[in-house]
Amino acid sequence: MVPARLSTLCVYCGSSTGDDPAFADAASALGRVLVARGIGLVYGGGHVGLMGVLADAVLAAGGEAHGVITRTLAEREVAHERLTSLQVVETMHERKARMSERADAFVMLPGGYGTLDEFFEAVTWTQLGIHTKACGVLNVDGFYDALAALLGHAAHEGFIRPAHRGLVIVEPDPDALLDALERWVPVSADKLLDRTDR
Repeated sequence: MVPARLSTLCVYCGSSTGDDPAFADAASALGRVLVARGIGLVYGGGHVGLMGVLADAVLAAGGEAHGVITRTLAEREVAHERLTSLQVVETMHERKARMSERADAFVMLPGGYGTLDEFFEAVTWTQLGIHTKACGVLNVDGFYDALAALLGHAAHEGFIRPAHRGLVIVEPDPDALLDALERWVPVSADKLLDRTDR
């Protein structure tokens, strides 16, 4: 199967900017790279934290930023008001489904519980063959070093099979990550669910 060029990327990231300015710098850099490559952004629709930084960078560079947010969050005045489009849904399950439908691939920037939850649900859907979309982690200043080590440990201990380990691409540079996402070729669901490859 020939890898497809990305046209839309879903990015999961924190509703906080974190304590290190490098996180916001990386979100801005990713936004600019997306626009330079002609890739639209799909994200959680907020104006706060790294989400807002990322969307603002895309919009400032002349790109498209599409948000999906729950009604509860929108009513708390968290929604970004200048997006290319903003879809308001009722539940987090709907939010994740709509974001997934609109995206060709997924990227995780630094974030907390929600970021990890959303990203690993996308990875799991790829694993199960619900979709065949690449999943990548932008490892800003080693933020996800421990996560990459955990995935390696889980594979070593037999909880992640060899065919599954490549489902999470980890790169420190936005261009390198996007290149890897575009090169990624889906593994058949039959292979991913094969229990004889351990």
